[in-house]
Amino acid sequence: MTLGMPTASHPGEELRDNALLQLNAAAKALALDPGMHKFLRTPERTLIVAVPVTLEDGTLEVFTGYRVQHSTGRGPGKGGIRFHPSVTLAEVEGLAMLMTWKCAVTDLPLGGAKGGVAVDPRKLTRRQVERLTKRYTAAILPIIGPEKDIPAPDVNTDESTMAWIVDTVTMMTGKHSPEVVTGKPIDLGGSRGRTEATGRGVAFVTLEVLRREGKEPLETRVAIQGFGNVGSVTAKSLALAGCRIVAISDVSGGYAAPDGIDIARAIEHVRRNPSRTLEGLAGVSRISNAELLAMDVDVLIPAALEGQITRENAHEMRARIIVEGANGPVTNDADRILADHGVLIVPDILANAGGVVVSYFEWVQSRAQFYWELDEVERRLEIYMRRAMELVLAKSKAYECPPREAAFIVAVERVAGAISKRGIFP
Repeated sequence: MTLGMPTASHPGEELRDNALLQLNAAAKALALDPGMHKFLRTPERTLIVAVPVTLEDGTLEVFTGYRVQHSTGRGPGKGGIRFHPSVTLAEVEGLAMLMTWKCAVTDLPLGGAKGGVAVDPRKLTRRQVERLTKRYTAAILPIIGPEKDIPAPDVNTDESTMAWIVDTVTMMTGKHSPEVVTGKPIDLGGSRGRTEATGRGVAFVTLEVLRREGKEPLETRVAIQGFGNVGSVTAKSLALAGCRIVAISDVSGGYAAPDGIDIARAIEHVRRNPSRTLEGLAGVSRISNAELLAMDVDVLIPAALEGQITRENAHEMRARIIVEGANGPVTNDADRILADHGVLIVPDILANAGGVVVSYFEWVQSRAQFYWELDEVERRLEIYMRRAMELVLAKSKAYECPPREAAFIVAVERVAGAISKRGIFP
């Protein structure tokens, strides 16, 4: 049976359709049963809710919220909640599917889910955002829970949002429920190391690729686009391992130093800078975003926004290894061009999965009410990330395909295998 693709007319639809294309490619490589393929293309459960919020002037505004559970074949759903005006059902469906593969490729006993509310939280007061969160939580409560679906922070949500969800569930069930979400404040059962997890995971897979390529960290030049939480933690971790970070960037521009940037000083500069940017960092040269991406380095880590490397600029890339710290920084067209030029790309569903790995650790700790020290969290994170990277590179060699396709092959094979072993009910 041929499964056609609709024409995407919205970024959310494009995201969902790209996720479906990746599934189709993996299904073809695995000679997946057509019925199983069709099942994996379809979310298990979709909930659309009305979220009424009383504004400060007494008027009632109603927002639309979503929670999509793509697959629970390997365990409870896992995925963030985002508050953004562009949130659509198609976007949430695509993100839920990608969470299924992200959990599977790192071998977590979790499925994929995602949620969101179509709202611009910047136009609401903090109190209104709290009301929005609690009303949305009450609306999706029938389908979430520590053994059903565990939300986490995403775009425009944070540990405060998760604390409000814990409070809502606790008040509505009469049971203290810290395990209902991850990404909580440590005071409410959050995990040590959760904030740094994504960046540290990016660093771990980068070092594993270098090891497999026979390249020493001390001989490695790295450029990192984006110096937020992910980019700065990645830079710090790689610098400590001996890599030379020769370029970094944020919204204020790009900054380069051929002999290497003092990352600890750069992080402190951002912390002290009223604008919280790299603007004014001493001892570096200013470069453009385009110049950073095209630098002659061993490793390029786009850790900012999606769609940064495209068909238009892919031919300018000189890095032989690209590690996707952000979600979707390399477009499909660029991916093919770079693969044809022998560039090794570590895909986002693996490279930036450190966050969901430590979210899994947090879920385990919250359920047990026994919390780990930071060194234990980081030790286990490294084991999971390096093991996943090794398997993806081995599959890439076995199937003679790029690591991105290999990552989806690993994930789809695991999910389909779990569903087949369970059998279809009834």
